[in-house]
Amino acid sequence: MNELITGALFKQMILHGAAAITAQKQAINDLNVFPVPDGDTGTNMSMTIGAAVMELRKAAPATVTKAADLTASALLRGARGNSGVILSLLFRGLSKSLKGKESANAADFAAAMQEGVSSAYKAVMKPAEGTVLTVSRLAAKRAAEVAAEGVTDLEVVLEEALKEGYDALAQTTDMNPVLKKAGVVDAGGKGYLLILEGMLAEMRGEPMPETAEDAKAQEKADFAALGEEDITFTFDTVFIVRKTVNKPLEPFRAYLSSIGDSLVIGEDDEAFKVHVHTDIPGAALTEAQKYGTLELAKIENMRTQAEDLAAGRQAQSTDDLDAVEEELERGETAEASGHVVAAPEKKYGFLAVCAGEGLAAVFRDLGADGVVSGGQTMNPSTESILEGVDKIPAETVFILPNNGNIIMAAQQCDALTEKTVVVIPTKTVPQGITAMMNVDFEAPDAEAITQAMTEALPTVTTAQITYAARDSDFDGFDIKEGDYLALEEGKLFGTDSDLDALLNRLAAEAVEKEASFISLYFGEDVSEEDAQRAGQVFESACPDAEVAILSGGQPVYYYIISME
Repeated sequence: MNELITGALFKQMILHGAAAITAQKQAINDLNVFPVPDGDTGTNMSMTIGAAVMELRKAAPATVTKAADLTASALLRGARGNSGVILSLLFRGLSKSLKGKESANAADFAAAMQEGVSSAYKAVMKPAEGTVLTVSRLAAKRAAEVAAEGVTDLEVVLEEALKEGYDALAQTTDMNPVLKKAGVVDAGGKGYLLILEGMLAEMRGEPMPETAEDAKAQEKADFAALGEEDITFTFDTVFIVRKTVNKPLEPFRAYLSSIGDSLVIGEDDEAFKVHVHTDIPGAALTEAQKYGTLELAKIENMRTQAEDLAAGRQAQSTDDLDAVEEELERGETAEASGHVVAAPEKKYGFLAVCAGEGLAAVFRDLGADGVVSGGQTMNPSTESILEGVDKIPAETVFILPNNGNIIMAAQQCDALTEKTVVVIPTKTVPQGITAMMNVDFEAPDAEAITQAMTEALPTVTTAQITYAARDSDFDGFDIKEGDYLALEEGKLFGTDSDLDALLNRLAAEAVEKEASFISLYFGEDVSEEDAQRAGQVFESACPDAEVAILSGGQPVYYYIISME
């Protein structure tokens, strides 16, 4: 029986909740309601709460207020995707309600859950039922009811909240038409309940679930067995890279072998993890960025550890990568990863979010001061976007998210910086490019730029070609795993096992829309020869249109097509 949540207990509850969703993040990702491989809700929510884990493990909060504040602040900065932002809002409201309390009883915590729901609903422009909002609202309502009945056992309050939450989750399938078509429950709602389950499990004294990061014994340096003469290289270096390019790791493996030893590389379809002993960890991290985006890094000085042990001092344990994780931006090394705020040198600056060197180059050519790597399946955190904003030496920074799932994370930046932040609600890369093409860099005020960029968005139609991650029946389409999928403005346009057939259908669509300018940005898995052939399809169908074929280098989508 638990009647009070202290700062120490709240900390452990968050750690347990994070472990619970991390252990099942792929199951949450698999609740994807669309056959495009963009199921990243589990990843976004687990990485968002993982930011709180990182901060809490460095602290010993004396009060529940301090623990809740640390959690809310870290979640806000670490928020990824809409699901991550909403999760951060739920805990921001909870933190607000617990302000000034040394500990929280059942009534306090139930009220805090309700305040979290209120914060989330207020922040979402058009709250949709049948989502995490519904699940969290009904769970919090039940918690408050149970507490109002005089129940003081927090375990009972959370148990009842979870029962109500899971009943609500089951109903999301019928409440949301998109979920009903796919026959699944809401992914964000499920993720939130997993976190609550983890928090309850901590109260009960249950062990945390193991995650992939827990199994590192083979990668850890045995410092107790090391003597100074046994250490060839100084730094024990471990890092994770999320892949953004599709190329073999053998050249990277050979490079690491040339600068160190004790090399171990574990790889799956989405990421790879490296363990290496080296004297130049920064060089290893820099080389790694040719293959993807650095996500986690841990560097230990083995000589210092050995000296401490030899002197009879207990070396500080940093075995658990989660305890020392540090998110590194593309282009940064371990030695140069500080958050720098650039002093304003001009009135306006522009920051774009996109994945692919070719697309990044397009935005820079159009006047973007910075580019944050991210997009479909790779939503950057609010902190990542904020760092991009603060590096730009401008008074006002316009952000182009270029993905609907990044807009909310970008909007959180305004409250976290002294700069003025304006988020242009671009949902696709072509919208972002069109917006940049309509910027008057000499405009008298930010409002004029905002209006011009926003008004330009409806003038472009975006089509994308990707592939089906699994068999499904969606909106009348019988989709087979591996089929090519064509999307138009985010909606399924067509599917076929023949890519040329889809290109011809999209070209016919361009004719119907009387497009004058057509741009094909081909992805990392498409050869220039194939891209030129695709361009010829549009040139033949639209002889009067200006057709451009450009290397975007983006993952996920074979082609991103802009029609104006």
